[in-house]
Amino acid sequence: MKAARIAAVGIVVAAAAWIASGHLFPRDSAESRAAVRPGEAGPVKLFRVAVSEAKVEPRSRKLVLSGRTEADRKMMVTARGDGIVSELKVKRGDIVKQGDVIAILSDEARESRVTQAQTMLIQRKTELEARMKLVAQGTLPMLEAVNLETQFKAAEAGLAAAQAERERGVIRAPWSGVVNDVPVEIGQAAFSFQGREIAQIVALDPILAVVEVAERKLNGINLGDAAEIRLVTGRTASGKIRFISRMASASTRTYRVDVEIPNADLTIPDGITAEVTIPLLAVPAAHAPRSALTFSSGGDLGVRIVDAAGTVAFVPVSVVEDEQQFMWVGGIADGTRVIVQGQDFVREGQTVEAVEAQAPKTATR
Repeated sequence: MKAARIAAVGIVVAAAAWIASGHLFPRDSAESRAAVRPGEAGPVKLFRVAVSEAKVEPRSRKLVLSGRTEADRKMMVTARGDGIVSELKVKRGDIVKQGDVIAILSDEARESRVTQAQTMLIQRKTELEARMKLVAQGTLPMLEAVNLETQFKAAEAGLAAAQAERERGVIRAPWSGVVNDVPVEIGQAAFSFQGREIAQIVALDPILAVVEVAERKLNGINLGDAAEIRLVTGRTASGKIRFISRMASASTRTYRVDVEIPNADLTIPDGITAEVTIPLLAVPAAHAPRSALTFSSGGDLGVRIVDAAGTVAFVPVSVVEDEQQFMWVGGIADGTRVIVQGQDFVREGQTVEAVEAQAPKTATR
């Protein structure tokens, strides 16, 4: 018990001596001097960002649109008169030229009217020749000759009308194309053919690639501009813009654009999915990583830059072309230092330490 008390007293005395030593013998260290002079503290370390210098150059833009092929012309040939289909000259898949006979409608009444008109014309001609001799001899008055001439002209007109009516029984191709459908058969539908569908013809040379262009992208597209077409089958073709609609679709607010494609071999069908690429005029643009793009507090797309003093600023940009890892953007001045790493951790007006970004490593095969 006595030994424990002696040990406790010894510990207390040692502690008091250690505390007293700090007051009796103070040590003037560098840390204590820095604490006494807070105004002489070291410089604050700046946030470090990686920057890349923008190089502006003319960049050709491309407008890529999805659409479909469409026949240049497509129509159903109809009968212009009554009759029975006596002959069908075509079948599905046949290629026809303008004026080729597609079908013939038989109607005896048409032939009878032609014969009657021919007989009447011969009669009026004979009468006219005989009476003209009498007029020349002075036997008949000149007025009689005028009446006969009028009757002869009327007979000629009657024959022409009868022949035109007979021609309506011959169905011809209005233009060159491919027969896509023949919905009638020989001997079908007697005396009820007014407006009856005979054959469907589509014109595939040239063929059209039809796309819908948004109103914001319509500027820069002109008639005659070249375009590249890639079909869903993998085939590619070249064409030119033939038509740009001047009226927007009420539902989509887009404008129809037709690209004409040569198709002499008729291998591009109607209605196939196609991707149309339209080159646009070159604009100044800078190459920037996709990760460098960010949004401002107001929701504007842009990049953060660093000026010569190391101050951060925000610059709005417009996308000129989108690539897999990089983007071509407009709105950046040549030589601007764009923050490519750390841009999301700084704010406008902040002073930072800018270092050059390392070039990305290319993948090796």
